[in-house]
Amino acid sequence: MKNNSMSDIRAVEQLSEAIIKVKNEIAKVIVGQDQVVNDLLVSLVAKGHCLLVGVPGLAKTLLIKTLSEVLDLKFSRIQFTPDLMPSDITGTEIIDEDPISKKRGFRFIKGPIFANIILADEINRTPPKTQAALLEAMQEHKVTAAGISHILDEPFFVLATQNPIEQEGTYPLPEAQLDRFMFNLWLDYPKFDEEIKIIQSTTSDYAPVLNKVVSAGQLVDFQKLIKRVPVAENVIEYAVKVVESTRPKNNKNEFVRERVAWGAGPRASQYLILASKTKAVMDGRFTPSIDDVKSFLQPVLRHRIIPNFSAEAEGITSVDIINKLAQH
Repeated sequence: MKNNSMSDIRAVEQLSEAIIKVKNEIAKVIVGQDQVVNDLLVSLVAKGHCLLVGVPGLAKTLLIKTLSEVLDLKFSRIQFTPDLMPSDITGTEIIDEDPISKKRGFRFIKGPIFANIILADEINRTPPKTQAALLEAMQEHKVTAAGISHILDEPFFVLATQNPIEQEGTYPLPEAQLDRFMFNLWLDYPKFDEEIKIIQSTTSDYAPVLNKVVSAGQLVDFQKLIKRVPVAENVIEYAVKVVESTRPKNNKNEFVRERVAWGAGPRASQYLILASKTKAVMDGRFTPSIDDVKSFLQPVLRHRIIPNFSAEAEGITSVDIINKLAQH
C-alpha cells in the first residue's frame, strides 16, 4: 500500500473480513448466485454502478434489498414505467408559504434518488428522457434542479434491472447510459439443488434475521482505501491492451475489424483496474494481478462492445467477441 502504512494493511484485513460477513448474511436469503453477489460487492466498494439482466423470478430485487439491509444503508426503489417523469426520480420544486410572514417561495422536495442504494427496477421500460435523469446522479453524485445542485449522500450506488425477454413497450438503453454502468451482470437460472433450497425456504414460514454488518461510514472508508491500492504497470498495460483490441479502427485483428461496429472506451480500462484492485483487497491481497483483470472482462466489456450487422447475421454476440479476445 502507499507508504506501506500499518493502518492500510489493517484496513485491507478489515475489508476482507467485512466482505465475508456480508456474504454470509446475504446467503441467509439468497441461495446460490455467488458470482453475482461477489461482483455486486466489487462494484459497490469500487464506487461503480451495476446493470442486472435476468428473466423474472430470479430474485434480482430481493438480492438488492437484502444487500441494503445488511449494509445498513438507506434503500430506495424506483419502478420505471412509461409515464415516469424525470422529476419523479430527482425531486421537484413546490411553492411554499411561510406560516408567519405569509411570504411565498420555492422549496425543493427530494425525490427517491436521495438514498444510498437505488434500485432502478426495469429501467428499460421508461423513455430515454427519464432514463437520462439518472445520468448526472450516477456520474456526478448530485442532482440539479432549477439551477441549484443538491449533493447526494455517500455511498451512492445505482442498481438497475432489465428483463431480456420482453421487448414490447421497452426503450433500449442508450450507449451513453450503458457506459455509466461499471458491470453488466447476467443472472442465470438456479441449479437443481439450489432451486430445491429456494422452494423449501420460500414456501415455509422461514424468516431469516439479517444483521447489519457494515455502516455507511465504513463503506466510504473502504472505497477510499481502494484508491490507495498500488497496481503494477504490466497489469495496467494488459487492461488497456485488451480494451484497445475491442476497437475496430486500425485493428490488426481481422475478426474484430470485420465484426465490431464500436469498441470500448477508456472508462472500460478504468473499471477493469478498479474492479481488479477491489477483488484483490476483498481476497486479502495488497495488489491485483493480470488474472484479476481477466476475471472481469465479461461484466465490464459485454455492454461496451457493439457488434455490426455482419456479426449479428452470423449470430456472434459481444460475449463471443470478448471470449475470442481473451484467448490472445
